[in-house]
Amino acid sequence: MAADVKVAILGAGFAGLCMGLRLKAQGESSFVILEKADRVGGTWRENIYPGAGCDIPSHLYSYSFAPNPDWPEVYSAQPDILAYIEGVVDRHELASHIRLGAEVVGAAWDEAAGLWSISLADGSRLTAEAFVTAWGQLNRPKLPEIEGRDSFAGPAFHSARWDASTDLAGKRVAVIGNGASAIQFVPEIAKIAGRLTLFQRSPNWIVPRMNRPYTDEEKAQFRAQPELMEKVRSEIFQMAEDRLIAKRNGTAPVEEVPIPLAHLHAQVADPELRAKLTPDYEMGCKRVLISNDFYPALTRPNVELVTDAIARLTPQGVVDATGRLHEVDVVIYATGFETKSFAGETAISGQGGVTLAQAWKAGPEAYLGITVAGFPNLFMLYGPNTNLGHNSIIYMIEAQVGYVLQALAQARPLSVSPAVQSAYNDKLQAELAHTPWAGTCTSWYKTPEGKILNNWPASAQAYAEAVARFDASAYQHARAAEPAE
Repeated sequence: MAADVKVAILGAGFAGLCMGLRLKAQGESSFVILEKADRVGGTWRENIYPGAGCDIPSHLYSYSFAPNPDWPEVYSAQPDILAYIEGVVDRHELASHIRLGAEVVGAAWDEAAGLWSISLADGSRLTAEAFVTAWGQLNRPKLPEIEGRDSFAGPAFHSARWDASTDLAGKRVAVIGNGASAIQFVPEIAKIAGRLTLFQRSPNWIVPRMNRPYTDEEKAQFRAQPELMEKVRSEIFQMAEDRLIAKRNGTAPVEEVPIPLAHLHAQVADPELRAKLTPDYEMGCKRVLISNDFYPALTRPNVELVTDAIARLTPQGVVDATGRLHEVDVVIYATGFETKSFAGETAISGQGGVTLAQAWKAGPEAYLGITVAGFPNLFMLYGPNTNLGHNSIIYMIEAQVGYVLQALAQARPLSVSPAVQSAYNDKLQAELAHTPWAGTCTSWYKTPEGKILNNWPASAQAYAEAVARFDASAYQHARAAEPAE
């Protein structure tokens, strides 16, 4: 039975597009990228809140094979990143391989045919020899379980579903949560809101954002000397790797963390506010954030930081644990994402009809973060334990795509050995136990029981080396089912 395509790819963000671009570069034309939205871009299409940007410098947060000499600044903003993604698609003529408005709702391994049968939301199906998922780790907004959440009478939305039609000028705005998104949009809306109340569960370690515009002269040099861009990229990469080494050398007590504390003390003079913003956990336990304007925003006269827990929402606003009602006109949730399922609501079933949810009952895990036992020719990009806390995920994605290309060159469908996957993950968790992410704080990196599901424990270069060569001995041939008598 012939497949509709050799490779079906779920998602048209950085990862899915990278997979398509490398297939096309190899001369492969039988592939399709299935994207539920009406535009490519993934997280950079969806996160349009004011101030949205990346915390990795742009010359590294981009494809190595598609450098951009015209980045406007060291850390570029969301519109510039989205424009870069769309520009790459156009220049490489990838659009003909992308199906927009094609939401994948399920995929099942057909053992008799040795193919993946993929179901779309419109009721259609397609078959593929291999299925590559690029659904990301930070795209399923999480709303907190707060009593009366739905009773609030005004506009309420998650930062990743920003409601641009809601005019915040002069309004009383409640922001619930203070993570990576909040520290970017709070300074922007604080400039226009009548009053902004930020509800903080725990403070973050924040370091300065060493951003600046690139001059026209620098951009001209980048255009004339592509090797200069590669040099800048390599320098940024190595600095990031060196920071990880510093973290791995031990977690310092709070009073011995000089840069973020100096940053806080330089920007917040009020000792009471400063105390509320000082973390009591090891630096690196949670994601370290970068910002130059978050702390100053909290010192504005129209901004209040509330550290009392939220008791409930009412039609009028937010009631904290002391019983105080904070009357507001708009509620914005900056409460992060559901990061533990990876597959979200997509129903994936492999050999014997076993679902991915069943296989991951004890928590998501994969071999090298890419393949899962019992799911032949299913390859994940940015899968379990491939997130980084220090470097560019684009580098990791490119390394994973290289591995998948080697796997696709094999003659028959392959499924990673359960014993190999188990041994790999036992070793991985043992290594993660000695990282800053295993510290005393709670974070989206780990389960309440302490298992770290998202992060890779070593350097980005170490990961690239781990996936550089496809080892066929770690895999089993997926045999087609015997025909019925």
